[in-house]
Amino acid sequence: MHVPDGFIDAPVSAAAGLVAAGAVAVSLKGARRELDERTAPLAGLVAAFIFAVQMLNFPVAAGTSGHLLGGALAAILVGPFTGVLCVSVVLLMQGVLFADGGLTALGVNIADMAVVTTVVAYVVFRGLVKLLPRGHRSVTVASFAAALLSVPAAAVAFTLVYAVGGTTDVSLTKVATAMVGVHILIGIGEAAITALTVGAVIAVRPDLVYGARGLTRPLKLRVGGELVDAPAAAPAAPAAARSTRTLWIAGIVTSLVLAGFVSFYASANPDGLEKVAHDKGIDKKAEEHATADSPLADYGVKDITDARLSGGLAGVIGVGVTVIAGSAVFWTLRRRRSGDASAAAVPGADEGTDTVPEAAPAGDGGGRSRTPGGEA
Repeated sequence: MHVPDGFIDAPVSAAAGLVAAGAVAVSLKGARRELDERTAPLAGLVAAFIFAVQMLNFPVAAGTSGHLLGGALAAILVGPFTGVLCVSVVLLMQGVLFADGGLTALGVNIADMAVVTTVVAYVVFRGLVKLLPRGHRSVTVASFAAALLSVPAAAVAFTLVYAVGGTTDVSLTKVATAMVGVHILIGIGEAAITALTVGAVIAVRPDLVYGARGLTRPLKLRVGGELVDAPAAAPAAPAAARSTRTLWIAGIVTSLVLAGFVSFYASANPDGLEKVAHDKGIDKKAEEHATADSPLADYGVKDITDARLSGGLAGVIGVGVTVIAGSAVFWTLRRRRSGDASAAAVPGADEGTDTVPEAAPAGDGGGRSRTPGGEA
């Protein structure tokens, strides 16, 4: 659903850019509360995984394909604010390096594919987990439903943007019907990918899934005839660190295989927006991408004639730059959160005052004590 340049006029594209910038700014602040030493590495991995899976177009109807949008997956795994940033990083890498999604339409794409999908998915997800029985299975079911609804929601959002700033005179009813219809089918694929991925992570590290926090019922012990909560066991830090590292490595390897090898077998049919745009005439004023001559344009490496090698290498490069860019953003936010917490823990730090240590009591072995008459 990457909107190219020329679909939306300049004023509306600029307005969408302001909305996207505001959403990213709010998300940067919110992500500092969501990220910790466990989720910061996972957030960069989620961005890379979304990039890889977006290369895998799957057939959904005659002559049409679809691909993961990723907002629901990111929101459930690492939190809604961090999720907006994950998808935004992917869209930025795709637009700048791979000529996928117009640069003047970057604000439209972020507002639609990052903000709308993440917000809708997370609202639906939180509502369902409150209604369903507490447990990991409910998280997977809620993930499926949230992802399913997020895709047609994005289609509706694009239709509204097109209604205000579309550059061609096409019946809005026809556009809305076609967009929503095909994206409901794409949503089924999105839901399956999201549910399978969330379920796989929950199976090995449920504590890393943001949407699953607080859903496990506490262990009860009978003390004096009454049931009380059992004390939480202290986590084994070295084992947890090894487990997180193993998950991260497995995720990166999976992303590289998907982007570098499996992507060659993806459907070559146009995606939902491309198909609707061609059939309804939305693309009459589409413009060539500003980076159409870049070395990685159209997910291929320039001057490499072998299609399999060219596409696979481009996919590997894409995963690499996305995980580096995403990890840099999320680690910076994590470090700033740690710095804020440290500053808040020091009395007077915000006022810029110096603290004077108290004198050591006599006889504590911490140094000499002073008496009115001199040294003792």
